[in-house]
Amino acid sequence: MLRRSFIYIVVVLVLAGCRPVEEKQPAPELSGGGETTVKVVYPNVPGSFVSTAKKVRPSVVNVFTAQIVRDRPRMGLHGFEELFGLPQRERIQRSLGSGFIIDAQGFVLTNYHVVRGASEILIQLQDGRDVPAVPVGADAGIDVALLHVQETDLSPVKLGDSQELEVGEWVVAIGNPFGLSHTVTAGIVSAVGRDYRDMGMGQRGYQNFIQTDASINPGNSGGPLVNVAGEVVGMNTSIAAAGQGIGFAVPINMIKMILPQLKRTGRVVPAWIGVGIRDLDAQAKKKTGAAFGVMVTEVYDKGPADLGGMKAGDVILRFNGVSVQDATELAWMTNTAGVGRTITIQILRDGRQMEVKLQVHANPFSR
Repeated sequence: MLRRSFIYIVVVLVLAGCRPVEEKQPAPELSGGGETTVKVVYPNVPGSFVSTAKKVRPSVVNVFTAQIVRDRPRMGLHGFEELFGLPQRERIQRSLGSGFIIDAQGFVLTNYHVVRGASEILIQLQDGRDVPAVPVGADAGIDVALLHVQETDLSPVKLGDSQELEVGEWVVAIGNPFGLSHTVTAGIVSAVGRDYRDMGMGQRGYQNFIQTDASINPGNSGGPLVNVAGEVVGMNTSIAAAGQGIGFAVPINMIKMILPQLKRTGRVVPAWIGVGIRDLDAQAKKKTGAAFGVMVTEVYDKGPADLGGMKAGDVILRFNGVSVQDATELAWMTNTAGVGRTITIQILRDGRQMEVKLQVHANPFSR
């Protein structure tokens, strides 16, 4: 009897030890309205990109091209084909890319390399309509082409301001990778101001690519890069083949600068103000007192700058109200200013800031 009582006591103690211990928890802090205070760790992370995708996808198009490629048949003997004049063989080479509608009149933007040499261009809208497109203009330097379609009921995108982009900001890429229509990928702005050297390419000239880790693949070329508000901030144009999560987009502000010329003349006519320039080094900054800008090293006789009163030694601070940071940036601003336009340049001369007005000429040295 004593043994049974002992076992019973032990069992009761063991069962009592398995029950969760109820501890008094502090009462949650209440705001004035009686709601529990919630700490938000990442205030800028969107709950989803659903609204962004819904806003932009109707404006994104698939671009299909056909190009006639002429090959001379190889007979295995060097010079045989040229000697006997064998006929060339034609074949159709097809490619795909992406684009986006920029207005209700039917203008579409894509990459130049997507439509280069194409004998036929077909645009597929999100609703499934296939419509032919005609090239309006292009600029190979920044890899942009403008197309036009004769179609109604179009949904144009809203063009944003790429100058306002910040590293770490969320962005969304939409396009046609590997033929997978209207694919949406998301990432962040990894860097801004990338040039061809950063991309491992030898091309020169002013470049200002946006780098993003939003997934970009073949077929995404020409598609939009948008912010979470659904505004286009760039055009996806290339990837780093040797890495992952490294894509590049042309800033939309660069495209907006040349759009009027592409619509009007089909190409960008390089403009010229008639000066030689160089970047400011530390010594030049100390001597002139300029914190930024570009030094004028030469003024061409009877050129726009000469007629406007500029002199060698002037420091160009702003071009049409935009701050100038380096010589390549100023060259880009000048080239795309538009021939015949009157521009305002703010300069620093002998410690004094002043403005000069110039009428931009066509560059006599461009081909």
